Amino acid sequence: MLAPGGQPLASFGDRLLAYLIDTAIVSGVLLVLFLPAFLFFWFRLFSAMAETNPDGTLVEPDPGVVFTELLLPILLLQAGLFVLMFGVYWLYHVEYLKRDGQTFGKKAMNLRVVPLDPTHSLDRRMAGKRYLVQFVGGSLVPGGSYVDGLWQLWDKPWQQCLHDKFAGTVVVKVSR
Repeated sequence: MLAPGGQPLASFGDRLLAYLIDTAIVSGVLLVLFLPAFLFFWFRLFSAMAETNPDGTLVEPDPGVVFTELLLPILLLQAGLFVLMFGVYWLYHVEYLKRDGQTFGKKAMNLRVVPLDPTHSLDRRMAGKRYLVQFVGGSLVPGGSYVDGLWQLWDKPWQQCLHDKFAGTVVVKVSR
């Protein structure tokens, strides 16, 4: 099948491999960014758990101290990492994608995101809509990412995922 601009539509397998490549890249970047915070917290947690009294017994933690020195930092760390994660995903899947319609995974699989209307070019608004449905919606709605990704298998005529439908885009196969 052909997209409105005349290019062949991307297959499910190509799109899945591109997604897996992109996920591996972004996950690697996030791991590098998250690791210092996790290591800091890990060492702080175990040094607090290993505190002993002069007689060698473990110190019983005060419930107020447990909240302020353990639970609250965990919650703040998690919130900060959540914001960082969505920021990195935004940079990769919106700012990088809008340049030429390709991420590293899409380049590796010779795919490009293009607007359904061939007279328009991919812009930040379209890429942002794709991101919101694919990542934010897929993260917050149980099973949403599966429904979104598999939607292309029965969508006619453009084989769009839900994030493509919402943004008015289609993924096509391009030559090198």
